[in-house]
Amino acid sequence: MKHLSLIIPEGTLILDTVVGTLNLFKMANSYSKRIGKNQEDFFEIDLVSLTKGAVSCHEYFQIKPTKTIQEVQSTDLIIISSVTGNMEDALLKNEPIINWIRRRRIKDDAEIASLCRSAFILAETGLLNGKSCATHWAVHQQFENKYPKIHLHPDKIISEDNGIYSSGGAYSFLNMIVYLIEKYYGRETAIWCSKMAEIDFDRINQNQFIIFKGQKNHSDEVIKKVQSYIEDNFEKKLNVQSLAKEFAISSRTFIRRFKKATLNTPLEYMQRVKVEVAKRSFESSTLNINEVMYYVGYNDQKAFRKTFKKYTGLSPLEYRTKYNREMALT
Repeated sequence: MKHLSLIIPEGTLILDTVVGTLNLFKMANSYSKRIGKNQEDFFEIDLVSLTKGAVSCHEYFQIKPTKTIQEVQSTDLIIISSVTGNMEDALLKNEPIINWIRRRRIKDDAEIASLCRSAFILAETGLLNGKSCATHWAVHQQFENKYPKIHLHPDKIISEDNGIYSSGGAYSFLNMIVYLIEKYYGRETAIWCSKMAEIDFDRINQNQFIIFKGQKNHSDEVIKKVQSYIEDNFEKKLNVQSLAKEFAISSRTFIRRFKKATLNTPLEYMQRVKVEVAKRSFESSTLNINEVMYYVGYNDQKAFRKTFKKYTGLSPLEYRTKYNREMALT
């Protein structure tokens, strides 16, 4: 029997990542025995925390861990439940857990999975340096700024690198758990669990859920003005040369400063602004695809479709059909 440590971190815990993970692995244990693949539970599951005291989830719920990190001397799989709120505070509170995770990786060769924003806790171990990672799209810039040695994949729902796993945001953790169930129990059990829990099997990216708000969490005031200018003039055919001239910066310096501040090239930023406006138009208006395309400053349907799909994972028609109920019924 293998051992699963489901970590209950200190901080504002996201309850669903605990309950959903626990229920899916219990389902997998049960089904695996039913089909005769295992005679006993494949995983012994413990809820592991700093103490055995109840951990609060907002003001409504509490979770009581089954073991402390001191009591778990060996484990095969570590899954870190997600926390929200101030991540710097959470990292300080969870320093003993971070150190324990690092030891279990070194001593047991345990596999590790972070759910949603718990990627920050995993990153603090240093085990992700030079490796790939996914996390919630809302904290991509914060994560990249804090952990430049980690290769963040902002579009991925699931990232895997040498036995270290991470998931995208919110309920995409369910896709991660089904992915892990397939790895440990086999595809038949994973498909059964996904059908019983009605989880979209094999979903691989979170592009369609990203809301681009512009990366303005930086101190370059000139670049912030450039960003606002781009957002206010999204329908125009802007380019690096015209923007650099408008703000009295050489083109070479402008590109370097813009990329350093926003983590996007100027072209990428302009594309993302246009796509975000197009998304809102598809969600809330009756404009057809060509009308939206012209509205955001494109006149080449092929280029618009390619750029839109690059940042959303869907074609303009697929996106409008999925997110505009009125248009889907026409």
